Amino acid sequence: MGLFSRRRRTARGTVPGAAPDAVPDREARAATLAYLRDFVATRVGVEAYVEPRTNVTQTTIMLVATDGEWTRRKVPDERTAGTLARELGIPVYDVQRTGYPQRVRDWNTRQRIERRRRAAERG
Repeated sequence: MGLFSRRRRTARGTVPGAAPDAVPDREARAATLAYLRDFVATRVGVEAYVEPRTNVTQTTIMLVATDGEWTRRKVPDERTAGTLARELGIPVYDVQRTGYPQRVRDWNTRQRIERRRRAAERG
């Protein structure tokens, strides 16, 4: 196989040579959408932040709740992220323009402190 050869997909949508338990693209998309919908439905004041593609990662959407809890998932592009946020009925922001909200940093700090406290209790 050449260095820049394209992999061909089988009828089931998997890539030959991929792990046998690999999830086909359609199933992965459905699982991601279900997860994001659940995150929005079970948290208060969720907002979406679109993170641009870099040399290391593809475009992602970061959902942030009022208390700072967050989750991040890959999306094909910025347009898809915006469409998804509108479908979820939440505001969407470009992280390059707005930056991350302070509540994300505060939540991360609280989680780090809690992990250290639990580790100290265990031993």
